[in-house]
Amino acid sequence: MTAQSPELPLAAAFPDADREQWQRLVEGVLRKSGAAEATGAAAEDALTTALEDGIRIRPLYTAEDAPDADAAGRPGFPPFVRAGRATGSTVAGWDVRQRHTDTDARRANEAVLADLENGVTSLWLAVGDGGVPVTELATALDGVYLDLAAVALDAGADFAAAAEAWFRLCAEKGVAPSETAGTLGADPLGVLARTGRADGLAGHLEAAAGLARRCADEAPRTRALAVDALPYHEAGGSTAEELGCSLATGVAYLRELTAAGLGVDAACAQLEFRYAATADQFLTIAKLRAARRLWSRVAEVCGASPAARAQRQHAVTSTVMTTRRDPWVNMLRTTVAGLSAGVGGADAVTVLPFDAALGLPDAFARRIARNTQSILLEESHLSKVIDPAGGSWYVERLTDELARAAWGWFQEIETAGGQAAALGSGMVGERLASTWRKRSEALAHRREPVTGVSEFPFLAEAPVEREPAPVPAGGGLPRVRRDEAYEALRARSDAHLAAAGSRPKAFLAALGPAAVHTARATFASNLLQAGGIEPVHDPVSVDAESAAEAFTASGAGIACLCSSDALYAEQAAEVAAALKAAGARQVLLAGKPGERREAYERAGVDAFVFAGCDAVGVLSSALDVMEVA
Repeated sequence: MTAQSPELPLAAAFPDADREQWQRLVEGVLRKSGAAEATGAAAEDALTTALEDGIRIRPLYTAEDAPDADAAGRPGFPPFVRAGRATGSTVAGWDVRQRHTDTDARRANEAVLADLENGVTSLWLAVGDGGVPVTELATALDGVYLDLAAVALDAGADFAAAAEAWFRLCAEKGVAPSETAGTLGADPLGVLARTGRADGLAGHLEAAAGLARRCADEAPRTRALAVDALPYHEAGGSTAEELGCSLATGVAYLRELTAAGLGVDAACAQLEFRYAATADQFLTIAKLRAARRLWSRVAEVCGASPAARAQRQHAVTSTVMTTRRDPWVNMLRTTVAGLSAGVGGADAVTVLPFDAALGLPDAFARRIARNTQSILLEESHLSKVIDPAGGSWYVERLTDELARAAWGWFQEIETAGGQAAALGSGMVGERLASTWRKRSEALAHRREPVTGVSEFPFLAEAPVEREPAPVPAGGGLPRVRRDEAYEALRARSDAHLAAAGSRPKAFLAALGPAAVHTARATFASNLLQAGGIEPVHDPVSVDAESAAEAFTASGAGIACLCSSDALYAEQAAEVAAALKAAGARQVLLAGKPGERREAYERAGVDAFVFAGCDAVGVLSSALDVMEVA
């Protein structure tokens, strides 16, 4: 082998590859996997993944797929896709913002001080209904240096009273409002979305505008309004729907603020946008980049100067993705979400504690949440690179497609009269509900797996107990979770365990040697446990003669046949009949029945379980026949 010439780049020694060559390689792989014959672009399409909002993720991206290279601009310049500031978060990192919802002001204060002493740089404090009482705000923030630590208030409909208490606290501490930073959290349309009550909307909008004028005059580093997109995400909305609703809300607030006498630049400076960050890292990164691009365009049309068009972003790890079962897995989900928020360019990031879905987080959970961000910032150095995903053909294309889809939804809302009108008419709620129904179907069929819940559940897990958290405001858009259908099944199993001393059981009737039945027995065991049904696999293998006795000894209410298609053809019908005769209330068969469906059903097989089946439907039916309430 000869040394490479210094004048000749290494890549020049290899022939150029083109897309057609890659597609031919894909064709070969598809043929070997038994997939349908597909050639050329059709082979590539076979590997495409469909997302919500009509977006499709391709298996390969090249320079031809990326939008105009100049569309993203430069960091700190319109359209702010790459960052809201020219330096990004490279100087001091992003703002590590911890959320506090304890209604006891003294306990909240202890948690607040512990956070600030250990890496948190700002506070997100629930006040009023769902948090510390407005009258005890001073107690909750006792010992906090308001000119050093930014505070974001979340007071719902009580925002005016909370803001007044904030200004009064600043005066008592001798801190000029101009020296503070944060968000007073006025969000009348967010309150409407959460509660469904529109009777006080006009007054709330007027109060928010007055608060914005006061901040502009007295506290220029404090933003009066929050454009909270979480209600739309938490109601099951897609990424583009979340973005579109935030745009419509922001436009509505600009109209109110400018009508109240603020200039467009001053009005833009009063808004902070809040978005959900999920464990889909690329979608989250693209969402935040698209949000800045969209808002820059809105502000430009409204007449804002270039510098005023940058969007201030607060990213919060999604509550929709977190689970109540096996909550420890939430640490992994929130780590990926926090990473995605930072890489996506969020100005402030909140990593919710892993146990937040169970009640009030304990000190350990809050510590893990803040340390997650400390590791991302201090050990992984994520903030040291501006827009690290920028230039990726995939991310740039995804950013562009999300922006276009969100803009279309935003235009629909504006055509309907704006965000308030769209909420009041039910248009927003119906759209989000439709999206969630489709996603719920994917969850039920385990096309969207939830680790620890629909996949790899752990029935012997000791429950994690937490003190109940305040009940959030309701009456408007619902709050959904990915685990809710499986959580309902597991709750039925828990009730049966409490009443009978054992969980409902299913006997795994495995046919043939372990090498033949292990794959499907493992699949069936995993599926059954997702519904809280305990699998019994003893003895390891049965046949028509031993199945009835083994089933009776197992104490199970139902049975599931597990083996290969070849052994099913020889033994399934006979074994199913024996199980039914022994009292099995339902007999399942692991695998697709193919042409032998009718023969199996005549023998006593009631349902078939396989990858992509309606897992929730099958499990619910199994609990029903075992009379598990």
